[in-house]
Amino acid sequence: MEQHKDEKDYVAAPAPNEQVVAEKPPRARVSDAALPEETAGEKLERKRDYLDGFLAKKPEGVAPGEPGGELHQSVIDALKDIFDPEIPVNIYDLGLIYNVEVAEDADVKVTMTLTTPHCPVAETMPNEIEMRVMNLPGVRDAEVVVTWDPPWDPSKMSDEARLELGML
Repeated sequence: MEQHKDEKDYVAAPAPNEQVVAEKPPRARVSDAALPEETAGEKLERKRDYLDGFLAKKPEGVAPGEPGGELHQSVIDALKDIFDPEIPVNIYDLGLIYNVEVAEDADVKVTMTLTTPHCPVAETMPNEIEMRVMNLPGVRDAEVVVTWDPPWDPSKMSDEARLELGML
């Protein structure tokens, strides 16, 4: 496509010393809206219908393995029953559990860390967690993955754990 010499394919901004006058668009006003007239009784009935529908709506179901689901919550509750032998706080509130995944076939994968690589329970803690989770009703299989990335630090602890240890 050829362009003639005096045709431009762009719009130039005004020069800094050039005065630009633009009209403001009119403001929208509630009075401009064409609402049908309704009586106070009709308005009350409309609001009541909305509220009844809202209150009657049941919460959408959460799959058992999803966060907030029954199986997922039972895994977390089981993890909260396991305490660090050196610190009187459960491993979940201590921030050692990084992730809990529940697959559709009820296989559970717990990703966790330890306070240090030289933790005295480094060999036994993952096995204990795996056995506890595997014995929960509805769990088909359990796997514990220990990771050191990101490394654990006290900022990962819950407020409850900090309170228990006098850190708040």
